[in-house]
Amino acid sequence: MEIKRDIYLKQLIDSKHNDMIKIITGMRRCGKSYLLFTLFYNYLIEEGVDENHIIQVDLEDRRNKALRNPDALLEYIDGKMTDSQMYYILLDEVQHVNEFEDVLNSYLKVKNADVYVTGSNSKFLSKDVITEFRGRGEEIKVFPLCFREFMSVYNGSREQALEEYMTYGGLPQIVTLFDETKKMEYLNSLFEKVYLTDIKERYKIRNDSDLEELIDVVASSVGGLINPIKIENTFATVKHSKISYNTIKNYLDILQDVFLLEKSVRYDIKGRKYIDTPAKYYFSDIGLRNARINFRQQEVTHLMENMVYNELRVRGLAVDVGVVVLNTKNEQGISQRKQLEVDFVCNQGSKRFYIQSALRLPTKEKREQELRSLKNIDDSFLKFVITEEPIKKYHDDSGIIFMNIYEFLMDKESLKG
Repeated sequence: MEIKRDIYLKQLIDSKHNDMIKIITGMRRCGKSYLLFTLFYNYLIEEGVDENHIIQVDLEDRRNKALRNPDALLEYIDGKMTDSQMYYILLDEVQHVNEFEDVLNSYLKVKNADVYVTGSNSKFLSKDVITEFRGRGEEIKVFPLCFREFMSVYNGSREQALEEYMTYGGLPQIVTLFDETKKMEYLNSLFEKVYLTDIKERYKIRNDSDLEELIDVVASSVGGLINPIKIENTFATVKHSKISYNTIKNYLDILQDVFLLEKSVRYDIKGRKYIDTPAKYYFSDIGLRNARINFRQQEVTHLMENMVYNELRVRGLAVDVGVVVLNTKNEQGISQRKQLEVDFVCNQGSKRFYIQSALRLPTKEKREQELRSLKNIDDSFLKFVITEEPIKKYHDDSGIIFMNIYEFLMDKESLKG
């Protein structure tokens, strides 16, 4: 089964021969190796590149352990480059190489070397790329399958597909499994034996029970605000744990570093300023979130919000949580300050969108509740409400655009208004 990852393949193709190191990041098992060693390799072959000019090294493979030595890897690659024609160097999980920065920088001045690498940890976050590769690194972030990619290989209705996707997520291996028990076992095993083991070993975490309980708290709070100070107090009073605010914050940072979570910070739309705490955290893969809490707490409202967030990130948007501050007076004439929430404030260059994720709008009261924050934003950027209700896309009298979740997920141009 070939799953097309055209979003990322196009980015790789567009970045060829740009004198930069192409750094493919993303969580483990999201398809980075497949993108590089299968899809991109096949593209190069179809373009007429000689296979001897494609140098591939899987550094996670035990058989290549010797090449984790930086000098040995340099010698191996140099030995493969026997003429002046272009060579494509494809390195998988390069963080296993000591001093990998020096190895990669060594090829920046080699005119017939075009370098592509993958990595699964914080070493490859874009903020580090600039420093470690002297401004000559380009990050291409890969996410689990978006719903469009999932649907391209799913055999069933879109309603069935959405239910599956909301339950088991979009890791590529999931679409090859047809038994529900096997899907659950795969996700549980992946969380325990790959992600947690990797985190504990790499970051030398001793009290792993606190880490695991923190993950459970975040998994149970998708769509809700997370405040490390409140979590510290809860751990102290309920669990009699001495875990500190700094440790909780550090654990949350680690979970972002390995791409399990993404943080969405609150943004005061009228005041044009960020509010750092509390923030929201979304799982990069919904299936892993569900596995962590044994497929309980399947609140579709929150899962849909997480799914919308992930789709926005796949589209390359920066996503914040919007806050609209209203100064009103109560019946007694006393001034009140209210904060209304906009689920997502999305930015990309000069573009901005405001989005509410609302599973259903069954009553006039519910509709007004969801729209109130959007109606109190004074600028002219597009405003959307995404709902599961079977509707055709339309504008209301306020200019707010209503859209069905399937149209949003399946049409990559759906935010054009």
